[in-house]
Amino acid sequence: MSDSPAQERPSDERLSPLHQIHVDGGATFTDFAGWQMPVSYGSDLAEHHAVRNAAGMFDISHMAEIGVTGPQAIEFLEYALAGKMSNLALMQAKYSLLLDENAGIIDDLIVYHNAEGEYLIVANAGNHDPVVEALTARAAGFDVRVEDRSDTTALIAVQGPRALEILEVTDGFEIMDGQASLRDVKYYWTTAARFNGNSVYIARTGYTGEDGFELYLDTKDAPELWHALMRAGEPFGLIPAGLASRDTLRLEAGMPLYGHELGRDILPAQAGLARAVHFTKDGDFVGRAAAEAGPPAGARVLVGLTSEGRRAGRAGYPVLHEGAVVGTVTSGALSPTLGHPIAMAFVDPEFSAPGTDLDIDVRGTSVPTTVTALPFYKREKN
Repeated sequence: MSDSPAQERPSDERLSPLHQIHVDGGATFTDFAGWQMPVSYGSDLAEHHAVRNAAGMFDISHMAEIGVTGPQAIEFLEYALAGKMSNLALMQAKYSLLLDENAGIIDDLIVYHNAEGEYLIVANAGNHDPVVEALTARAAGFDVRVEDRSDTTALIAVQGPRALEILEVTDGFEIMDGQASLRDVKYYWTTAARFNGNSVYIARTGYTGEDGFELYLDTKDAPELWHALMRAGEPFGLIPAGLASRDTLRLEAGMPLYGHELGRDILPAQAGLARAVHFTKDGDFVGRAAAEAGPPAGARVLVGLTSEGRRAGRAGYPVLHEGAVVGTVTSGALSPTLGHPIAMAFVDPEFSAPGTDLDIDVRGTSVPTTVTALPFYKREKN
């Protein structure tokens, strides 16, 4: 769907603080959780390859940011989330899950410990309301403040093997005193900086399977930073990238997407996320008993699937064994990096071992596929 400033918009439609930049850059748009977000800027394949080989820049300001502060912030997080937060060091980040009482996944999220007694939770845009509601309800009885900061926070991701070099030469950046340099920030750690005098929180995190950084800042400062990053990145091959390439990148990296591989009807163990649930931490947490009981016998589990040729399985396509349905594809695409079809799917556990031969029903045609360990793609680390 194309977009222009002259089009009439629904009154409840939300726009990124970078929206006009995307319009001027020729982006095509789609509705994502009520936001108009760029799908691509001309070629999602070119954007995908740029991230794998150089760098791509994403506007992900539609994500939800929730601040947690107060004397009992850590006690609250230990109760509200499935992961162990008491060992989260200052300036460290951790992937975690927000479960319901039945251990269904309300959302997967990242928790940042960005100051003493202060944490930032970043959730998926489509789950903004249920996440804020669940955290607010669970804060009862704790000396803690839960604050929705989504409307005032912009988020820009620079992803790819040249991301570090680009940020290092971007005019206007200054690391705050006592903070780690960009080069010293490890994966899932953060640093604090200023850009032209304004605060920027920089995390070495991402959703592409590549090295990269995610930059949190006030919405009013986002356009200036976007332009500065583009100027710095041009010699390195940096280009803007949209949601289409973000999806194929995360699929190659075996990263789950809420509404596809994750949901309230899926327990963490089924999705390969048992590691994100910490039964060793003290005290109770929401969903603990159900998570400990685990999924019922025979519950389907998440696997990777690889095929030959060009016909890719898509979300909702049946997975077959000798003609009988034994699973369902949750995400699938022709992998731009690998050159063959890949998919993630939930299948009956007896067919989940790597090397198992199955078929995908692609619009009435059975396409042979093989169960493959995730991820499909893993970057080379220096």
